[in-house]
Amino acid sequence: MSTTAKRQPAIYLPHGGGPCFFMDWSWGPADTWQATQRFLAGISAQLPCSPRAILAVSAHWEAEGFTAGAKQKPELIYDYFGFPEHTYRLMWPAPGEPGLAVRAAKLLEEAGLPAAVDRQRGFDHGVFIPLKVVFPEADIPVAPLSMERSLDPELHLAAGRALQPLRDEGVLIVASGMSFHNLRAYLRPETVEPARAFDAWLTQAVESPAAERSQRLADWRAAPFATFSHPREEHLIPLMVAAGAGGEAPGKQIFFGEPMGAAISAYRFDG
Repeated sequence: MSTTAKRQPAIYLPHGGGPCFFMDWSWGPADTWQATQRFLAGISAQLPCSPRAILAVSAHWEAEGFTAGAKQKPELIYDYFGFPEHTYRLMWPAPGEPGLAVRAAKLLEEAGLPAAVDRQRGFDHGVFIPLKVVFPEADIPVAPLSMERSLDPELHLAAGRALQPLRDEGVLIVASGMSFHNLRAYLRPETVEPARAFDAWLTQAVESPAAERSQRLADWRAAPFATFSHPREEHLIPLMVAAGAGGEAPGKQIFFGEPMGAAISAYRFDG
């Protein structure tokens, strides 16, 4: 990739289950997460150039107001449970980006949104697990960004709109979640069709013109099997930030898979 500064996209990607990409097996057959891993590994080659930095919105960080991590050398937060011992020794020494954290918080505040900077926050697994696959060299600075604790979809769409200028500054916006996240429904035959129905609705919403996209995503609970797919919506809400930052052009589905019998998608916004 060229390092010439170019407008970066906003991407909503699946971060999998715990440290699934770094295990011999995970919650099913050994190839459960292979397609998702291949997709993640191919993202960097599809960017217009190497990002100057990454702003990573994680489904695993909720705070009172939007909070940007500004630690220069963030540690990894192994916030998953019951996995093999070696997964608690994974390393991904990407540097932090305090300047980006401050810039993001300022943009949010200027838009009238609650924002703060946290100078101690590390990288939770919603950040380091997928980005370790996407950027294994760990050479691009990363500023993590929390969701706002209310999980209000319109608020997160507004946050994305406020953060959109970062894309023209060489910042890749990564929203990390799962477009289906019902832990009790995985690996059940009766989950397949409801998950597909929700995924089809979500893809149609994302690929709509911007105004319609925002309206439909804000009202995501009206989708078929919405609360079955997301009994709690923390893994969907990062999508709102990416969609808000995505500009006027329709978004695009860039990955579809069915690990553990449930449809999941990734989306890219280049508007």
